[in-house]
Amino acid sequence: MSAEDRIERVNTVYDQAVFGGDAGGLADAERGLDAVEADLALARGRILHARFLTGRAGGGPAPVEDPAELPWFERAATVYRALGDVRGEAEASFWIGCLHQVIRRDNAIAVPELERSCRLAEQVGDKTTQAEALRHLGIAAHMAGRLDEARERLEESSRLRRQIGALPGVAANMVGLAYIAAAQDRRADAEATLGEALAIAQSHRADAIVRQIEQARTEIHAPGVSGS
Repeated sequence: MSAEDRIERVNTVYDQAVFGGDAGGLADAERGLDAVEADLALARGRILHARFLTGRAGGGPAPVEDPAELPWFERAATVYRALGDVRGEAEASFWIGCLHQVIRRDNAIAVPELERSCRLAEQVGDKTTQAEALRHLGIAAHMAGRLDEARERLEESSRLRRQIGALPGVAANMVGLAYIAAAQDRRADAEATLGEALAIAQSHRADAIVRQIEQARTEIHAPGVSGS
C-alpha cells in the first residue's frame, strides 16, 4: 500500500469512527501511518547520504557528515522493528552500517549492522538489500586485508545483482574485485575485470562508475601500487 493509500485510509477510518461509531480500524490505520513515517525517515536519510557521496566525488572540499542522517536511519529501524517489518528493518540496518563505514570509517560498528542487515534480508528474500550488505561486508574485509573473503563477498553480491538486473551495481562491484585481483598479483584478471565493468557501465550510462573504473586503472597500473 502506498503512502497516499495509507493516508486516505485514515480519512475513511476517521469517518467510520466519528460518524458511524466504529473505531475498529483506528489501530490498523495508525500502524499504516507508522509505516509511512519509517519510509519517510529512510528516504530522508538516503538523500543526505547521496549529498555526501556526490560532494566527495565533486573534487572540492571534503564533505562533512550531516548530523541528521544517522538519526533518520535509526528512527526508521526502530519503527520498522516495532511494526515487525523485517524487510524495512534490514534496509535501515544496512544504511546505519553504510554510514558508519563510508562516512565515519568505523568498521567495528559498521560490520555488525551490515551482518544483521544481510541476515534479515536473506530471511525475507530481499536480494537488493542483501547484495548491498554483502558488497559493504566485502569492502570491510578488503580494508582488513582478508582478500579471499572480500572477493567471495563481492562475487556473491554481484551474483544477486545480476539476478535482479542491477547491472550498474555489478560494474561497481567489479571495480572492487579488480583492486583485489591486483593486490593478489593477478594483474591480467584485474584488467579483464575492469574491461567488462566498463562495457556494462557504458551500456547503462553509469558515468560515476566509468570514472571509478578509470581511476582504478590509473591506480592499479601506477608503479609500486598494489591496488589494495
